[in-house]
Amino acid sequence: MQAIRSILVVIEPEHPESLALKRAKLIAGVTGAHLHLLVCDRKHEHSALLSLLKSGLQSDGYSVTTEQAWNESLHETIIDVQQAEGCGLVIKQHFPDNPLKKALLTPADWKLLRYCPTPLLLVKTSKPWTGGVILAAVDVGNTDEEHRELHYTIIDHGFDIASMAKAQLHVISAHPSPMLSAADPTFQLKSTIEARYREQCEKFQAEFDVDDAHLHIEEGPADVQIRHFADTLHAALTIIGTVARTGISGALIGNTAEVVLDGVESDVLVLKPESLMIQLEKLAGKR
Repeated sequence: MQAIRSILVVIEPEHPESLALKRAKLIAGVTGAHLHLLVCDRKHEHSALLSLLKSGLQSDGYSVTTEQAWNESLHETIIDVQQAEGCGLVIKQHFPDNPLKKALLTPADWKLLRYCPTPLLLVKTSKPWTGGVILAAVDVGNTDEEHRELHYTIIDHGFDIASMAKAQLHVISAHPSPMLSAADPTFQLKSTIEARYREQCEKFQAEFDVDDAHLHIEEGPADVQIRHFADTLHAALTIIGTVARTGISGALIGNTAEVVLDGVESDVLVLKPESLMIQLEKLAGKR
């Protein structure tokens, strides 16, 4: 987070009290990052609003530029501008979608989760980060190189943000329930699953310096456990990651991040391994 030099902030004209901008100011105030404000609209002119926001931010000492654009769709517009400006972080406020509409159409923020080739912060509440809890979700059971890279990225961002906000970092990792049909006998008994995960957790803790009081290992689906602990700990920010591959239709990350986004009452930071972000940048460049 400290290395980010430029932040893309999506401004929603119909919501003048921008939670996304408040988070961007918090981060830029510590890192000195440049803020690029973007309004995505093809129908109405918003130069007056952008000028007002820019003037106020510059008066407060921030480096700011502004832009209004529209390219085919909301998520494509955001990604195109992020690529053009070289922003290392995208911040957008998340607004709940109508359930019926969501059933028929993929929400724009879900598409942004899938395709954004840079860390994405979706802001949901005005809950202060300062002095609060930062919850980082990892999959300790996966120790391949790509997951290890993602674990490092998630924990590194977690410690970085916790230090920046003088907050506590907690880590959650869920393991599967016993399955009698599992080919591996390890996954047929609860005791052997827990023993295996405890052993892996000890290695994880030693590598990433996370103590017992701040590490939570639970049985069950990851999305359910992440939502449970985000609620229990009153997390201000939940950090999740994905190691999805690109397919014929683009980047597909499953629905864990999407379910977590809709289910937690906290901001959500979505991270991807470098290899996936490179693929998504190539995908963005082909449009």
